[in-house]
Amino acid sequence: MDQQHSNTFEEPRKRGKHLTLEERGMIQALQRQGLSLRAIAEAVGCAHTTIHYELKRGTPKRKSNRGRQPMYKAKRGQDAYKEHRKRSRRPCKLDKDSCEPFIQWLAKMVRTKRWSLDACVGYARLNHLFEPAQIPCTKTLYNMVWAGKLPISLFELPHILGRKGHRKWNRKNKRMKGRSIEERPDIVVQGTEIGHWEVDTVVGQREGREAVAFTAVEKVTRNYIAIRISGRTCAGVDEAMQQLHEMYGEHFGEVFKTMTADNGPEFEKLSTFERLGTKVYFTHPYSSWERPQNERHNGLLRDFIPKGSSIAQLSADDVLNMADELNQRPRRILGYHTPTELFDAFLDQVYAIDNVS
Repeated sequence: MDQQHSNTFEEPRKRGKHLTLEERGMIQALQRQGLSLRAIAEAVGCAHTTIHYELKRGTPKRKSNRGRQPMYKAKRGQDAYKEHRKRSRRPCKLDKDSCEPFIQWLAKMVRTKRWSLDACVGYARLNHLFEPAQIPCTKTLYNMVWAGKLPISLFELPHILGRKGHRKWNRKNKRMKGRSIEERPDIVVQGTEIGHWEVDTVVGQREGREAVAFTAVEKVTRNYIAIRISGRTCAGVDEAMQQLHEMYGEHFGEVFKTMTADNGPEFEKLSTFERLGTKVYFTHPYSSWERPQNERHNGLLRDFIPKGSSIAQLSADDVLNMADELNQRPRRILGYHTPTELFDAFLDQVYAIDNVS
């Protein structure tokens, strides 16, 4: 007998859910009791048409008029269900002939500018480069790449082959270089104000002391800066900061409101640049995930500077041009605008103050 505090009550069956082996066993038992389709359906909690098709799948065909009438078996119905699921997939409704112009354009942008598939889709739609029916969605394009139905290969989209999760943990037994990220104002995390940057260095060859790239990314516009410096040292970071100061002059503190760096030895003296109006914060030791935008963009820079390659062979203009190319890529998070467009608009506002005064 059911009691209010017992666990004998069963939850009602969810609509649209596939039959389980236990429910097929119930169908088998109820059918052999002589119940009708509707009575079995009511007991199982599904439509009577579901019972009809399930009995049809799980009952073997009669080979002759002799012998007993074949009966439904739950195991046979389950095996038929599994076999059908192997071939179950949504049919591709893409008209390749009408989409061919877009696909050829996409292949060109991937190969020449290294755009992602999603960037191609969003940019084409934003700028009305093709008819809407000619532009497949991003998911369809990735499915086509994996199926080998696009004129580009997976190796031309290396980032989809190397995605993996990262553990998030803090190791706090290393001395901080300055103000902790825990003291950083909430507005930096909210992403509503432009002028908050994450900085790091990108190393080419790890053996010996050679040139590296100082990188910085603005958290709202995703504008990316890469500067070739003499080495992964305080002197090298000082070179980059001096270049930025020469570029923005008295507006340095307005453009770089805050900077967030890791605890690498090259950032030992970064806090001294607070005299220019920038607040400097440091992440917890061994917690690169606290600078997510910078880590992401440094990964994109690796398309141009693979690990183990020498940055010393690159000129300062070469490194700057790599960052410029990344800033020309449309981003979904920016409404498929480019970082350059948004950051230039921000600079116009900063310098407009001088014109008004």
